[in-house]
Amino acid sequence: MYQATLSRRSYRFSDLRQLMAKASPARSGDYLAEVAADSTEERMAARIALAEVPLKTFLQQLLVPYEQDEVTRLIIDSHDVLAFAPISHLTVGDFRDWLLSEQADSLMLTRVAAGITPEMAAAVSKLMRNQDLILVAKKCRVITRFRNTIGLPGHLSVRLQPNHPTDSLQGIAASMLDGLLYGSGDAVVGINPASDSLPLLEKLNYMLDDVIQRFAIPTQSCVLTHVTNTLRLIERGAPVDLVFQSIAGTEAANSGFGINLALLAEAQQAALSLNRGTLGHNVMYFETGQGSCLSSNAHHGVDQQTCEARAYAVARHFSPLLINTVVGFIGPEYLYDGKQIIRAGLEDHFCGKLLGLPLGCDVCYTNHAEADQDDMDTLLTLLATAGLTFLIGVPGADDIMLNYQSTSFHDALYIRELLGLKHAPEFADWLTKMHITDDQGRLRDTAANHPLLLALQGEQP
Repeated sequence: MYQATLSRRSYRFSDLRQLMAKASPARSGDYLAEVAADSTEERMAARIALAEVPLKTFLQQLLVPYEQDEVTRLIIDSHDVLAFAPISHLTVGDFRDWLLSEQADSLMLTRVAAGITPEMAAAVSKLMRNQDLILVAKKCRVITRFRNTIGLPGHLSVRLQPNHPTDSLQGIAASMLDGLLYGSGDAVVGINPASDSLPLLEKLNYMLDDVIQRFAIPTQSCVLTHVTNTLRLIERGAPVDLVFQSIAGTEAANSGFGINLALLAEAQQAALSLNRGTLGHNVMYFETGQGSCLSSNAHHGVDQQTCEARAYAVARHFSPLLINTVVGFIGPEYLYDGKQIIRAGLEDHFCGKLLGLPLGCDVCYTNHAEADQDDMDTLLTLLATAGLTFLIGVPGADDIMLNYQSTSFHDALYIRELLGLKHAPEFADWLTKMHITDDQGRLRDTAANHPLLLALQGEQP
């Protein structure tokens, strides 16, 4: 039992799970799950009580039972006691103060990351203002490598997302080359296929590989199909760079995705066996999003933001090159409006970085949400200020296959210019070599005979 008194009224919370949910900022998904605070005052009382909870409590009072959930078992069994030692004496409130202090610099945050559980990260985020989430995330350093280096301070990468509603190879190629000519694609060139046809998926892999190899682009490709399809593609000898999978924070939700930890481990080993990375061996790419556990009725009464943080434990176990929250994609049933989407995006980025992950964000919303592109401009600017690893680049910010609104190649240009952010260094060198950018990283006017344009037209460069 936890309790706090506010305005002469005593509030009681039956267990840690309820306390966490009641302390969470208001969002439609938690109301849908009937776990949210009934009032602003109750929410504040829950935060007061949560601030007094020792971090050690999260290793003893498990929100999802150990016996029922392999994600919980992963979190507990892989917990690094030595990394936890410097903060093991703190309460959640003390942890917030420590994170905001000068003592918690980039080196120290890297040292303790393996000792922080997702529930600890989620708990402290509930006590933080937006500026706190930004400041702490900015101090976290997470660097990954495959064919280039992602996550360096002062850098921002872009996933080039050339989706097409009919998986037209010509349409995908046009969007891909458009993005490259705008300087996008250093995180990954990643396609969400409309079909699960294995022959088509194979064609997409070969097309991406052909462009990357022909022009010696220091980046990686990914066809974002189910992990079992990727395993079959590897067996067929397809040129697979990264293995993709959507993941969630409970075993039951992951079962709904048709996956478990053993399957992800098998896929990781299969990708590593191809030895396609030139600079590193981070071969996994994960996507997450608040509300996925609730949407599959697999949340165990845990609030959606804590469930999301638990998904990061799954990702951390497999040392991914990339992971991003698709923050507003599930819809207003879970994040109702721009305010809730902005808060969720900052929470996700903070928790992921605190846990040692290369967290990016699909700054996005669905057309029936109470949000617009101005809200996305705000979230993009805040996240980039906070040290966002990568964002999504979609032609015109309108994904015509997935039918949602994201960020564009032009948005990437805006945020790079505003904050002086650079491409991945190897990719930056390639852009200069290809006369796409000048020595200062600024876009050049593209001539009609540029080799990438000639390739689009089917001509020999």
